Amino acid sequence: MKIAYLVGEFPSLSETFILNQITGLIDKGCQVDIYGYKPETNEKVHAGVVDYNLLSHTFNYAKLPRNYGFRLLKAVWLFLRHSPTSLRLLIKSMNVRQFGRQALSLRLFYSVIPFLANETQYDIIHCHFGHNGLLGMNLRSIGALQGPLVTTFHARDITQKLSELGEHAYDQLFLKGQLILPISQHWQKKLKKLGCDPNKIHVHHMGIDCQKFNFTPRRMGEDGTVRIISVARLVEKKGIEYGVYAIQGLKERGYNIQYSVIGDGELYDPLKQLIVDLNLREEVSLLGWKSQDEILEIMCSAHILLAPSVTSAQGDQEGIPVALMEAMAMGLPVVSTLHSGIPELVDEGLSGYLASERDVDTLTEKLACMIDESQQWPRMGRAGRAKIEKEFNIDILNANLFEIFCSL
Repeated sequence: MKIAYLVGEFPSLSETFILNQITGLIDKGCQVDIYGYKPETNEKVHAGVVDYNLLSHTFNYAKLPRNYGFRLLKAVWLFLRHSPTSLRLLIKSMNVRQFGRQALSLRLFYSVIPFLANETQYDIIHCHFGHNGLLGMNLRSIGALQGPLVTTFHARDITQKLSELGEHAYDQLFLKGQLILPISQHWQKKLKKLGCDPNKIHVHHMGIDCQKFNFTPRRMGEDGTVRIISVARLVEKKGIEYGVYAIQGLKERGYNIQYSVIGDGELYDPLKQLIVDLNLREEVSLLGWKSQDEILEIMCSAHILLAPSVTSAQGDQEGIPVALMEAMAMGLPVVSTLHSGIPELVDEGLSGYLASERDVDTLTEKLACMIDESQQWPRMGRAGRAKIEKEFNIDILNANLFEIFCSL
């Protein structure tokens, strides 16, 4: 089976769920070509990118540059050179009412170029995120791609992105796409409200490779220090500032806390200043980006994973954070929020605790309760591991996805 993957930035340290899916399908004998943006920085890459030689199957289309006028003319020339009849089809496809502002974007011109040198016939065109689904639909409409269209919806694409594109942005995608895969029941309900045919919707979780995460029951150390960890991009929806405030609350109650935050992003400097302002430099550490192996090493010595997710001011939300899955697979009890699909992963009182978004007092209370009941950590860890193995196991999910693709 030959599959085209249309994604965002690739490779990306923060989107291991896409990488795990791609490598799983390759293991099943599929040929996968990946189309996405080249990372703007030379980040570390996960081992799977190297082990599977994915960069040799990755084709980049550029983000719109500031001097897009000149480059647009170059793109049009290349496009017409390879397909003289395509201009009429391209103009026909670029209808604002039909496809929304995304279709009218100059991005379509840029996106055609990587396909010109490749065979365009695929057994499946799998687009991660709804706006890439629109791109795949438009590319297919002008003949740059051929094959059944499948779109996975995660979160931002049906929250913040809709405010940019309009409530009806995905109407034609719902009509012309063969299958819509929300990653949670929460987003399944949203897609139905947006008008997607329920018969085209199939909930398909993102998952993790359980074999890569060794289970270790957590127990309090003799020194009484509680090691709490967060793994997240430092953006608003991750809610890390509320985690920092909760640590302040625990410190005021006399708990001995070490809070480590793995990740980077636009809020790094504001969070660093907040830590200084709250006099938490001894308790809170911003560790920046780490490789998967480095994250696992830090997780091995942690007691609790904290994921204080919130809805951003622009309406952006989480899907179901992979960091939560990884922590639960390793036996970490978790504290998170009643946000998006997180309650579908974390069972309150069984594998962790949940607080309302931005409710620092309750978040602090939940963490304190977790610490005070440290004898329950092994039980909660086992419950979390069982949940992951049953419902978020990438091997099972990839097998299911392969069967879904075969049915198309």
